[in-house]
Amino acid sequence: MSIDQLEIATMPVKIAIAQIQLEQGQRVSLENISWQEFVDILEDLGEHRHSLIAYYKGVLELRMPLAGHERIKVLIGDLLKIILDELALEWESLGSTTFKNKKMQAGIEPDDCFYINNYQAVIGKKRIDLTVDPAPDLVIEVDLTSITQINAYEALAVSEIWRYKNGKLEINLLANSQYVNSTVSKALPNIDVIQGISLFLEKSNEIPMSTLRREFRQWLQEQIK
Repeated sequence: MSIDQLEIATMPVKIAIAQIQLEQGQRVSLENISWQEFVDILEDLGEHRHSLIAYYKGVLELRMPLAGHERIKVLIGDLLKIILDELALEWESLGSTTFKNKKMQAGIEPDDCFYINNYQAVIGKKRIDLTVDPAPDLVIEVDLTSITQINAYEALAVSEIWRYKNGKLEINLLANSQYVNSTVSKALPNIDVIQGISLFLEKSNEIPMSTLRREFRQWLQEQIK
């Protein structure tokens, strides 16, 4: 990072953002950012970038994922797609779309996200407006260099989060506006998601992703039987 926290607090927001240089695995947190400044920052950063943002009630975080982070994210997303396809469930994935709500003073870009129950609501959508559109049914977050901004997800009422941290998959379900750990997925209650995906993520250290996908599909078909 090329400027320190004091300079960030006193300089115009756009200038400060332009001067922040994040390396892989780095993150920076900015405080006292108004909603309009947050919106201006999103516009200034543009859509063609590698960093991800999270915003909640004046605190903005920018993070640059590691290559290992991206690999795990892709793997979990691929395994989820295999489950959905084997169960013949319809779905839409919007990747790291920016989800924000001014009323809730929250905004976030997940590692990946899926619409399952509400897939029809987002087919063909170019932009998502959470004042009229539903939040994703399920998001994926990989906590390697930073902690998922849970407050933002609670404010946006995302019903399920799959979090990979400390080498394991964890399922968080929204209950009474707060997340609680669960051994069962709300979206996929009949599949032992934690056991299956955790097992194959361990295998991913030894075999290529293509082989992993094929072996996971075979494992899943046995579970369904």
